[in-house]
Parts: sequence; structure tokens; C-alpha cells
Amino acid sequence: MIVRDAPKPWELLFILRGSIVPAIRIQLIAVIALASLVTTLTYLGILSFRSISPLPFSLIGIALSIFSGFRNSASYERWWEARKILGQQVVEARSVAREALSYLAPGQGKRLVELMLVFTVALKSHLRGEEISEETLDYAKACGVKFPARQNVPEFVLRLMSEELASKLKANKISPQMVQVLEERIVGMSGVLAAAERIRFTPLPFAYSLLLHRTAYLFCILLPFGLVEACELWTPLVTGILAYTFFGLDALGDQLAAPFGREPNCMPLDSITRTIEISLLHALGRKDVPGPILAENFTLS
Repeated sequence: MIVRDAPKPWELLFILRGSIVPAIRIQLIAVIALASLVTTLTYLGILSFRSISPLPFSLIGIALSIFSGFRNSASYERWWEARKILGQQVVEARSVAREALSYLAPGQGKRLVELMLVFTVALKSHLRGEEISEETLDYAKACGVKFPARQNVPEFVLRLMSEELASKLKANKISPQMVQVLEERIVGMSGVLAAAERIRFTPLPFAYSLLLHRTAYLFCILLPFGLVEACELWTPLVTGILAYTFFGLDALGDQLAAPFGREPNCMPLDSITRTIEISLLHALGRKDVPGPILAENFTLS
């Protein structure tokens, strides 16, 4: 996620870090080069595009702007919902640690907190579609957990937490009331997992995205031919500004629609996970607590 102060007016045209320009630079260069070629050929009298009216391009541009706005609103809604889900994960994880260590006998709540630690780091890999990380394996080894093959690891860890509560209840080491309280926290984490999976595994309809991509590319490629007679030598500049707008919104929508990825505008999943780790390790009284993840080059991972 990009984290930086609002740019000064004189910085607006020169900021690249945190901008969408690096993601669309090839498209921009190609469109500006095409516009320059069309302008040069027209200026030398080799070609003429007087018969092409700019009016259709205006109408298409308005329609494309509205369509792009709807799509980016849907993408941002997914991004913001992902942030609320991760915020709820922080609440539930800290609550499990506080309640387990405060209301259970000394030593009894430790394993629940350790399992929550495993769940936290396993969820990050699960949402990114990655293999189980070494960090997850280290935490799992510390509390004696082995993952079955081809399983949903975060869901498996939640099941272990419920089994831990059930075993303590059968041994009369925990009251039924406390089991209910902690089980509600586990259900809350299960809701976090399910909601995050809904976003992760349900992308925006492909035909919807394809239509916007195709229309934006065709519009920007044909734009110089419709503007050259009206804008003359200003055609490359005007085309570049319009291409930056449409290609930028298109690329930004793609990044926001997949909030758990590793693109610059995705959720800072590493940072949020580390925040939960720090809270849980402090609750366990551990000394080897890692520091928070800080932004590098204005990007928080």
C-alpha cells in the first residue's frame, strides 16, 4: 500500500514512486509514439485525417469514463471490505489472547494463543495463494502442529483450537461459560477467513473487465487520428494525458480488485500480520519479538 504525504503542487508532475505510471509506462510510451507519428505525417502533408470528426471520440470518452468509474467503485469496495476484514482479524486475535490468558489457569491458555499465532501467519500465505511459509512452520513446530497434505491450513488450525477447548472441557479444566466465550472468538475468526476467501476467490466478472480493457485500448489507439486536425502539434500531449487517465484507472482498478496481492496499491498484509504477531508474542511474554514492518520507498507491504 502506498503511504506518503499529499504532494506539493510542484511535485504533482514528477512523482513516480506511489504513482500508477510505472505500471502503465509501456502503454503510455506506445500511444504517445503513435500520436507523434500521426502528427508528423499530417504536418508533412503525407496523410490527412480531416474527414474524421472528433465528436465520436468525445462521446466514447464520456461513456468510457462512466463505465470506468463504476468498475473502479466496485474495485474500491472490495479493497475497503478487505481492510475491514483484516481489522476484524486484529480485534479477534487480540481478544483471544486477552481472554485465554486472563481467564484460564496459568499455562492453559498458552496453547490457544500459540495456535492463533499459527493461524495468523498461515492466513497471509493462504490469501496470497502461496506455499506455507517458513515462519508458519516455525510457529507450528513450537506448539507441535503438523499440517495434513492438501488442507485449508487456517481452517485446520481453527479446528485444532476448538478441539483444544473441547478437551479441556472434558477434563473439567475450563468452565462451559468460558468455552462459549472463546468459541465465539473462534467463530469470529472463521468468519474473517470465509469473508477473506470470498474476496480472494471471487474476482470481478472477466467479461466486465475485458470490455473495459478492450474499449480503453481501442479508444487510446484511435484517439490521435481524431485529434490531430484539431490539436495539431499538441496531439501527442493531449493523447498522453487522456491515455494516462484511462490506462491509469484501468490498472488501478485491477490492483484494488485483488486486495491481498503484492501490487503497490494492495493491502499491507505483511504489516497487518506483523502487528498481530507482535501483540500475541507480547501476550505470551516472549522476548524475541520482531519489530513492525515499515514502509520502504513509500510502499508498505
